[in-house]
Amino acid sequence: MTAHTPRLFPTSEAVRHVGEGLLACTLPRAGWTHEAHLASCLWLARERPDILLSRELPDIIRSYNASVGGVNSDTDGYHETITQAYIRLICDWLAQHDRDESLVDLVNRLLNSPIGGRDMLLRHWSADRLFSTEARAHWLEPDIAPLSAGVQQPQRVS
Repeated sequence: MTAHTPRLFPTSEAVRHVGEGLLACTLPRAGWTHEAHLASCLWLARERPDILLSRELPDIIRSYNASVGGVNSDTDGYHETITQAYIRLICDWLAQHDRDESLVDLVNRLLNSPIGGRDMLLRHWSADRLFSTEARAHWLEPDIAPLSAGVQQPQRVS
């Protein structure tokens, strides 16, 4: 995959706007980018503890997709394995980073990390497996490397 420079967010309010737009189904379809997916997940994990991401985010995304004229089917729209993988990655990443940082700084740091790369999941799943109908409908374990492998973790000080 070719290198892609992430589109960073200018402010914490811009991150919140994307997350709130996802929840309210008011975010324009063109605004639902790779970066918006990751930013909204981090925002939800950090600022909306009332939402259980692994259980509720799938229906939030399905509802959003339908609201902008998208279809949730065997080939389009919501993707279970990708969503659950990013929930795990982002929640683990957030738990290991400074929660006193501003939201925008955290989101932009995530987007510039290995997790932010558009090819991140292809380091863990083969394309055939990740983009299969089965992976779209249900969680499938990685077939190349465990999800935590290759994700740079900060050193812990004892």
